[in-house]
Amino acid sequence: MPTQAQMGSRAKQFPLEKMVFRKTGGQAGRHIFVSPSNSAMRHLAYGRIVLDASRAKETFSNGSRETGLVCLSGEAEVTVDGDKIVLGKHDAIYIPRDSSIQVTTKTAVDLAEFSSDVEHRYPLQVVRAAEIAKDPGLEFSTGTDGCKRHIHMLLAKNVEAGRLVIGFTQAEPGNWTSWPPHEHAELLEELYVYFDMPAPSFGIQLVYNNADEPELVTTVRDGDAVLMPSGYHPNVSVPGHSICFLWAMAAHREVEGRQFGVVTVQPGFDGGATGLEAGRKK
Repeated sequence: MPTQAQMGSRAKQFPLEKMVFRKTGGQAGRHIFVSPSNSAMRHLAYGRIVLDASRAKETFSNGSRETGLVCLSGEAEVTVDGDKIVLGKHDAIYIPRDSSIQVTTKTAVDLAEFSSDVEHRYPLQVVRAAEIAKDPGLEFSTGTDGCKRHIHMLLAKNVEAGRLVIGFTQAEPGNWTSWPPHEHAELLEELYVYFDMPAPSFGIQLVYNNADEPELVTTVRDGDAVLMPSGYHPNVSVPGHSICFLWAMAAHREVEGRQFGVVTVQPGFDGGATGLEAGRKK
């Protein structure tokens, strides 16, 4: 596998437009915004499915890519090869490769769609937000003063999959997340999608292998997506406002590299716990 230095060099070759994608929420229908063909990602793709009474259905196939759907708001019926599943807010579904998929709504729905190439086919699995909330290994609060946040693991150690790991983080107003600064480029690539951040909320996102020469320092708002092909990736919300983002990761090695919380902390900040321990596999 590439070394961290090689990963850092790879990240630097991508211009800003291949690492930041703005205003990805709210467009009616199904749209894929990030893919390996237009971004710094090797495996991950990200899109949105936004439906209402005027456009109530989308049908597609996922080919050689496993797929994770996360319901951000509303309610949807997802049909996978004839199996019908209703998703509500913060519910998620893992869909195996080579599936036929139909999404419909009777009201309105906003779904985040993530996918990754895989060689093998894993079972269809549904994750309910209400059940996640009962499991302290899947939903937990972490951090100290200045970096308090709440982590929700949706498609993680609780599901069988090839590459994808998906969840979301909600920070306390004015706090840092992904802190202490850490990276996991040898195992996983990652992207963040910011949501539930109504104006005027915004945050600051950094991505760097060398803190003196960061690959990225940018403001982030609702609907923005930021890619982390490598490097440390802390962010911070402005005072009085929370930062909230989906995180999706894809393992470079199918199954073997699919590990949450196995990270390298930036030297100088590595004197204690990472805050991710509860989410690791036992």
